[in-house]
Amino acid sequence: MDFIVGFYIRKSVSVGPFRFNLSKSGIGVSTGIKGLRVGTGPRGNYITVGKSGLYYRATLNGPKITPGGTSNGANPISPTDQSKIIDQMVAIESGPLSSMQDETSFSLINELNTKEKRPNYWKWTLGAGLIGLWFLPPNTPQWLTVLSVLILIGCTSYIAIRDVVAKSVVLCYKLDPNNETAYQCLHDAFLHISECSKKWRINSKGAVRDSKYHAGAGTLVSRKDATFSKGLPPRVKCNLEVPIVKADSISIYFMPDRLLVYSDNEIGAVNYKDLVFNAAAKRFIEEDSVPKDAEVIDHTWKYVNKKGGPDKRFKDNKQIPVVLYEELHFSSSSGLNELFQISKHSIANKLTTALKNMDESIAI
Repeated sequence: MDFIVGFYIRKSVSVGPFRFNLSKSGIGVSTGIKGLRVGTGPRGNYITVGKSGLYYRATLNGPKITPGGTSNGANPISPTDQSKIIDQMVAIESGPLSSMQDETSFSLINELNTKEKRPNYWKWTLGAGLIGLWFLPPNTPQWLTVLSVLILIGCTSYIAIRDVVAKSVVLCYKLDPNNETAYQCLHDAFLHISECSKKWRINSKGAVRDSKYHAGAGTLVSRKDATFSKGLPPRVKCNLEVPIVKADSISIYFMPDRLLVYSDNEIGAVNYKDLVFNAAAKRFIEEDSVPKDAEVIDHTWKYVNKKGGPDKRFKDNKQIPVVLYEELHFSSSSGLNELFQISKHSIANKLTTALKNMDESIAI
């Protein structure tokens, strides 16, 4: 998804036939279906964010990793030899997401988890209906078969709409001027990072015992592509879009009041005041293609001798560029521990300032 600069606060949120309207007095619900009770819709969460604190209203119804040294993403030797020259790779990952919450987020996280695990009943309806159609007698009148199909389509569509409504969590934010300005800065900071040619998540690191087999690198890393964009968490209907970091099974959503962390079937939350963010430039021996916006600061060899020059015993000993990347580390005392790498260095200052401003603009 492309990152579009800025964000827009809508005055209403639609979930199926329901519309949640945001006003100065709070949040109201309306529906376009005549005779349908409002009580059948999802609960709406009205969140006021600012210096005066966080206020919620509803409609009725791991180890820290410090960047440093030189890394290499290469893997030029066989798995058998790896164990002899590389220490065991240490995973860089967050702890159990169930521990990432406090009293201010318990209700929301519980609602998100409950609705995430709720089954889609339309699938059962469709399956049962298809089985019923299969067992219709061969001599069934054509009009009855057609009627049965139409009834099945209608019932499945109705149940599907009910599923969407029942599984949706509505969040309506009202930001004070300070928080709105801080949140705009956060969006701008994410825009700059999203424009980098390459973004990765560092999944694990391992110390190299014999650096001559890894272009002189002291650390070997395992990484996967990451994306910095904006959107919304699954099942969440909201009156604004939020910055997102995604990689593998982890997704971090930077909401106006807190971070929502998704991993597999778990959901956690981290307050901005508990978030620790560090950014640092990092030398990296790049054996893959060099991103167009990366700065090449040096060169080394695939196999080096004790003096750092090329080891002439290897015929395929090619020269490898050394680039300067930026590492971004998000952590918290509750277990968040995610390390990312971007191809352009010295652009994370805006994100550092934006996250600090988010913390200062919220009183909890």
